[in-house]
Amino acid sequence: MDGLISKLRNLDAYPKINEDFYSRTLSGGLITLVSSVVMILLFISELRLYLHAVTETKLVVDTSRGEHLKINFDVTFPALPCSILSLDAMDISGEQHLDVKHDIIKRRLDSHGNVIEARPDGIGAPKIEKPLQRHGGRLEHNETYCGSCYGAETTDDHCCNSCEEVREAYRKKGWALSNPDMIDQCKREGFLQRIKDEEGEGCNIYGFLEVNKVAGNFHFAPGKSFQQSNVHVHDLLAFHKDSFNISHKINRLAFGDYFPGVVNPLDGVEWTQPTPTGMYQYFIKVVPTVYTDVSGHTIQSNQFSATEHFKGAEVGLLQALPGVFFFYDLSPIKVTFTEEHVSFLHFLTNMCAIVGGVFTVSGILDSFVYHGQRAIKKKMEIGKFS
Repeated sequence: MDGLISKLRNLDAYPKINEDFYSRTLSGGLITLVSSVVMILLFISELRLYLHAVTETKLVVDTSRGEHLKINFDVTFPALPCSILSLDAMDISGEQHLDVKHDIIKRRLDSHGNVIEARPDGIGAPKIEKPLQRHGGRLEHNETYCGSCYGAETTDDHCCNSCEEVREAYRKKGWALSNPDMIDQCKREGFLQRIKDEEGEGCNIYGFLEVNKVAGNFHFAPGKSFQQSNVHVHDLLAFHKDSFNISHKINRLAFGDYFPGVVNPLDGVEWTQPTPTGMYQYFIKVVPTVYTDVSGHTIQSNQFSATEHFKGAEVGLLQALPGVFFFYDLSPIKVTFTEEHVSFLHFLTNMCAIVGGVFTVSGILDSFVYHGQRAIKKKMEIGKFS
């Protein structure tokens, strides 16, 4: 047993020195104090990293299929009335959403940017006061109202009971409504009068779109849109105007839900139109993004980058459709952000490295200072130090 204990004693890698042989110096005390402060600071830094989650970033190929893209927007047009502003969306698959009204709110603004009225899209309900019937006569007592679509009827019993329904019927036919005052429903509702009343006003439009996850565009433009000879056009004749001011401010534009750290580069972007009319275009590259927090909750969202271009046109010659267009394309690469905590073993390893590293470096420094001082002292004693 004594032999075993003796062998274990010989394995001691930390031989002890009698305290009588210790020599404590001022420089050693200063180095000890400095190294202790350094160790405490490094310990606090490592503890903060351990207590807070770190985000790991990876790039992978996006293999998702058949998904939808949610576009959140909040755009202000200080010189374009709400009554003439419309929103369209279309993609390369051929799907179109013309004159979108659902999930959208328009707010009328005065010249100072103050809200006059907030309402869903549309310009109001019809006033039924002896309106013109489809057969040509006026609405009589106990008779059901059925307004004419003025040649745009799709069936024999098709009725257009409001100006909006007439405009919609014309849009589906691909016709322009050049003179709303010739339409009984528009005249009764005061369509042109509403437009004149809103002259000089602005419009704030906000909401969201659900579109296919393929390349496409959405745009804000004056007039009701329709297809004519497979060309997307807007009916601008009804407004009797030669130019439209599309100055705008993007309060918010996001492709998907918010996640920590996301930066939307077009938020707060403002542009003032230098010419009477034109088309402003944003070209956007959307990068699919997946964010997973420490609890395992996953957010499917997107980031994007954007460039912009303005295409002007002369007054009266609308070669470019006036409006603000957002053309977006999708990246094949998906970015994944994963929040995770540093493991306790990793933290413990780093702490050992800090203590051991600082202790070793301070020991080397102390040894260098101590032996240097002794060498200088010896030379001074024999008179060789100069």
